[in-house]
Formats: sequence, C-alpha cells, structure tokens
Amino acid sequence: MAVDDTLSFGKFIAGQRKRRGWTQLRLACELDHGEDWMSQVERDLIPVNSIETLRRISEVLGVGLERLMALPQPAVRRPRSPRAKVSSARLAATSAAEEDEDVRRRPFLTAAAAALFAPQIAASQAAAASTSPMAPLEDLILYGTGRVPGQREPDTQTVAASLAKSRQEFRAARYDALAQALPARIAAAEAVGSPEESARAVAAYYNLAARVCIKIGDNSMVAITSDRALTAARAGGDPLITAEAQRMVSSAWRRQGNLGRATDIVIRAAEDLLADLTVPETIRLATRGDLYATAAYTAAKTGDRAYAHALISEAADSAAAAGRASGLVDGIQGVALHHLSVHYELGDAGRAIELASTIDPAALPTAERQARFFTDVARAYEQWGKPEQCYKALLAAEQAAPQEIRRGSVRDLASGLLRHERRLPGVRDFAQRAGLQLG
Repeated sequence: MAVDDTLSFGKFIAGQRKRRGWTQLRLACELDHGEDWMSQVERDLIPVNSIETLRRISEVLGVGLERLMALPQPAVRRPRSPRAKVSSARLAATSAAEEDEDVRRRPFLTAAAAALFAPQIAASQAAAASTSPMAPLEDLILYGTGRVPGQREPDTQTVAASLAKSRQEFRAARYDALAQALPARIAAAEAVGSPEESARAVAAYYNLAARVCIKIGDNSMVAITSDRALTAARAGGDPLITAEAQRMVSSAWRRQGNLGRATDIVIRAAEDLLADLTVPETIRLATRGDLYATAAYTAAKTGDRAYAHALISEAADSAAAAGRASGLVDGIQGVALHHLSVHYELGDAGRAIELASTIDPAALPTAERQARFFTDVARAYEQWGKPEQCYKALLAAEQAAPQEIRRGSVRDLASGLLRHERRLPGVRDFAQRAGLQLG
C-alpha cells in the first residue's frame, strides 16, 4: 500500500482524531493511555511499537492496521555507547518500561481509563461489574451503540421527552433506573436530528450520566462521561449545556485531587457564559451562581477560607439577582446548600448548623436536594461531635431519597456511628442499607 512519505504516524493520528472532533484526552481515554502520552505520539516524540496498541488504534479510528504500520515513526532510543550490546528483548523491555512510566504520569483520566479499560480483571471484579448499575453505561462507552438493545425508530420528539424524563428521574433520586436507561437514550440521541441537535442532546445526556456517576461514587466514570459531555457540547454549540459540561469536568478534576484546576475551570466557564449575550441575562446570572457555588465548595476543600467565602458570596449575589429578575428562588436555594457545604469543609460545623436552621427542607424542590441537605447536616453534626443528631439527619436523608444513602460520604458517617451502636437503635441496619459489609 502506497503511503505519503511526508505524513508521519503522529500527524496521521492527529488528523484522524480532529476529523472526529475529538480532544487528545478523548482519544487517550479510548486507547487506555494518558493525555501526555497521546500528545507525545502525535508530535512524533515516541514510537508506538506494541502491536496490541496499534490494533486498538486501528479499531478506534477505523483505519487499517497495515496502513498504520506503514507510517514512519520516530526511532526507538538506543544506548549511546557503541560497545553496549543490547538484545532485542532488552530493547523491548526498555520501551515497555518507558511506556509504563508515561502511563504513571497520566492526568485526571488516568484512573478512569485504568479502571474501565484494563485488559484483564479478576473474576470477582468481573462479577461485581456485571451487577453494577453502571454496567450498561460502561458497555456503551467500551463498545459503542452496537451493544445497546434495539428500539423503535426514535425521533426528535421522543428524544426530547426521554431527556425530560431522565432529568425528572435524577431529581427524584432514582439513580439505578436512570443508569440502566441512559445507554439506550444516548444511542437514540445520536441517531436523530442534525449533527448539532444530536450533539446537544448527547451532551445533555452525558451531563446527567456524570451526575449519576457522582451519586453512585464511580470516579472513573465521572471522568469519562464528563469528557464526553464536553466534547459533544462543544460540537452542539449550546453555551448552557457547555457550561454544565465544564462543571462536570471540574467535578472530575476535584475527585482526582486537582483542586486548583477544578476551581479555575468553573470560574472561567462562569465568566465566559456571563459574556455570552445570546443567553438571556437571568439565565446567565442563575448559571453563574451555580458555577461559582461549585467553585466555592472546591476552594473550601483546599482550606482557602477567604477565597471560598468570596466565591460563595459572588454566587449568592448572582442567584439573588436572577431571582429578583425572574421571581424564582431555586438558584438561591442551591447556593445556600453549597454554602452549607463550604462551612463544613472549612471545619465550621457550628456555622453550618446555624445556616441549616434557616433552610426549610420541605421547601426544597426535589428529593435529591432534600437528601443532599440532610446529608450535609449529618456531616456537620458528626464534625461537631453529636452522633445522635447526625444519625437523625441520615435517617431523614434516607426517607427523602433511599438511594442517596449509598454515597461514600454516607457510608463513612455510618461507619463512624457504629461506635455508638448502643446509643443509636437501628444504626447497624442503617449501615448495611448504606452498603457497609458488616461481619
């Protein structure tokens, strides 16, 4: 097969990626590598010698393996000393070691790709994955829509109706049902409408998928679904969907421990949206409030008290301005919940409880928000050393949204409450419902 000698392996890969509208991060994830490795490959700084990696690139990009193998690549680094005799096995081991070292330097999608795309897993892990509520979504990401059960021909109306239903299921905290339904709904969204309409719907679904992964506690899937949401959102061109996708990416970075980058992402998203005059002002202000509230929570996790309080104050001002213009208080309530979390993260349990006393949980509009409120109240009471009040708040969270108590933060609280088992009737049963395996 004739190959253009001026086209290197890296340039060819970069071109194929760009034709699909993918980021380097997206392609790296599909190949089970890090973004830094992907960047070096595209710049022809390192070779790809593994036949398995070449085969995977061939499958992901839909190009022939022979075509890839015929493209010129950078030479493998050889020892400088001409007297050093190194066997081909030694060279292969050196190349593998270099790739392994590069893999260890992966960014936030490293953990996601390693967890989701590992070529071999133990039998017990495979069995657990098969029963996980996230298994259908994992299959969609791994194998595409070909593994999604067939449905009747979708149209834009059914896709829109399904999206509205998905959002309602999330607000009602029916996470398991939503996780099961999302793959078919995403597949339908990919099949209808113009490319821009389809991309917007797909991005909205992946934003929901990322939020479900946060609730279920699958940080690897948060990273992958948020990246797909942002890629589709940019293709769709809707500034609000894009801002939400950036918020999900921020959450992924936060869960990987990069708090500074996580804060910067949402602040920049908020300011970009505020400058976009194609979006009504009230919506821009309300969304800015949500984004700044997220940034404040992340800043509080760093222990930066002044910055966290400044951000949550900005969020409250934006939400209040949007509320005055629209007559809605939903954004104000959302910022208040984040403010509660900010106090907790900064170690101000007393101030958190004081703020909680001003919030009427019955007035919160969804089961998800009510459960989140009670969970944060429980965390504050635990921090304050009041196990009875902590337990009561957790029971209230369970009553509002039973699936919410399976979050990692709730399991941690339940584990601590077991020390007070004699004073807290039923706490052992609660811990088991939250997912703790007790002997």
